[in-house]
Amino acid sequence: MINQHPQTIAIAGAGLLGRLLAWQLQKAGIQVTLFEAGSFTPDTPQSNRAAAFTAAGMVAPLSEAVVSDADVYRMGIYALQQWPAWLAQLPATDTPLFFNNGSLVVAHQQDTSELDQFARELGFVLPNCTGYQQLNQQEIHQLEPDLHSHFHRGLFLADEGHVNNREFLRLLGDEIIATGMNVRAHTPVDVFPGKILTESGAEHFDLVIDCRGLGAKKQLRNLRGVRGETLHVETKEIQLQRPVRLMHPRYQLYVVPKPNHRFIIGATQIESEDRSPVTIQSSLELSSALYTLSPAFAEARIIEMDTNLRPAFMDNLPKVAVQDGLITVNGLFRHGYLLAPAVVENVLAHILNKPEPIFSAQLNSH
Repeated sequence: MINQHPQTIAIAGAGLLGRLLAWQLQKAGIQVTLFEAGSFTPDTPQSNRAAAFTAAGMVAPLSEAVVSDADVYRMGIYALQQWPAWLAQLPATDTPLFFNNGSLVVAHQQDTSELDQFARELGFVLPNCTGYQQLNQQEIHQLEPDLHSHFHRGLFLADEGHVNNREFLRLLGDEIIATGMNVRAHTPVDVFPGKILTESGAEHFDLVIDCRGLGAKKQLRNLRGVRGETLHVETKEIQLQRPVRLMHPRYQLYVVPKPNHRFIIGATQIESEDRSPVTIQSSLELSSALYTLSPAFAEARIIEMDTNLRPAFMDNLPKVAVQDGLITVNGLFRHGYLLAPAVVENVLAHILNKPEPIFSAQLNSH
């Protein structure tokens, strides 16, 4: 824990973690300078976007516990409480920013073994969890009337939600600018304890926080990029009230409803640092799986195909490394909106001399 509040802090990287930390530290009365290698605005070219712009914004502790562990679940439950508290601090908007109405997991009849496996693994990781329930065909229809009627079994995961991430990032960026924070876009940096190095030379601060994601790969040799691909469609022919996951032997496709009749579809998790556009194979798999969820998606308009790299360590868990003059925060993997609240509160606790940081044993590394 840092003994004295720093008066000046530099944050490298204006993705999800960088923006949240900059916002909260500025509110705490600390002078913050935020450096971003690319543009600070959401209309950044796709090749330069932070992973937070590409993400679907899901806060899915139950779903992710199946492929991780109970610690991820606990941090995710914390996120479900923290996101509404943070969003309430932003100026009011007509566009909803957070949805906390659960998610639905379904499978075609030939793939119900995948659904059974999902339920078994969920029960193994969280044996006392009551946040999910088995559904029959009628119960699925009651939750999501526009889904195809051939889904006979499903799981309703009540303890899940999602963030309207792009609108949130836009509003948060506007709020950061409104505070008068020094935001330095298009400024790649190297980071050192108490020092930021730009093309113009060295700048000194009481503390530097490195939130550069894959931009920190030269310093963090065990950091890797994991490719993800998403498809964005628009249609008024179908409504979904919550994210829907489709279990499949090769992938777990998810569909997340967004305002204005838009949907984000994703599934791919590819061990590659290739940032090139979506492949034909991926687009066909995403589109065909989407159609099987509901034939009404056949008339949906494809408005965007996006790819990005998620920064990840070997265990796919985030790390907070603290040393004199430098805090390194990285490795959100595909859990950005799920784990960011716990990670941010951990860092704030270090800086502001709060009590023992929450989840410190899971996050801290040295």
